[in-house]
Amino acid sequence: MAKSTRRGDLFPGADSAARFTTPATADERRLLTDVLAAQRATLELKCSRLGPELVLRAVEPSTLSLLGIVRHLADVERRWFRRVLAGQDAPALFSSVAEPDGDFDGAVSDPAVVAASWEAWRDEVAFAEAFVNEAADLDVHGCDSWRGTVSLRWVLIHMVEEYARHNGHADLLRERIDGEIGL
Repeated sequence: MAKSTRRGDLFPGADSAARFTTPATADERRLLTDVLAAQRATLELKCSRLGPELVLRAVEPSTLSLLGIVRHLADVERRWFRRVLAGQDAPALFSSVAEPDGDFDGAVSDPAVVAASWEAWRDEVAFAEAFVNEAADLDVHGCDSWRGTVSLRWVLIHMVEEYARHNGHADLLRERIDGEIGL
């Protein structure tokens, strides 16, 4: 009899276990940045070993797809770290007032779109990581039109929440695509 896989097992992949190495007694900055890094790595892992399947939609009428999530999270990273905390004039890359769902609607199976989406996400993550590393402390703040004044601490917590929510979507999308499950 074949061994069954449990959802609580690690997702298949060489780097799967490396996501969970944060000491449980680290300082606040380390805990927040490591947990966020694990969430980011989980998104990459859930999208690993896929090609055109990245754009497969959830269930109609939803436009949710793995590539759409990557594009959405690139815009979310950009908003909170570049615009709100760093104060840069950095409009969203994939969505706009005219196309509020452009991040998901524009997630198409064109190799150039896929490559550009991943490049944008990685660029925004790199900017965010550099910003956090250079910040004097977690009380650095910016002003957001939705939340008002926000601290870096709040943004990090919000980003963990945002990735966790979308990684749950990614779990379901990936299982629907090829049956892969796991943490």
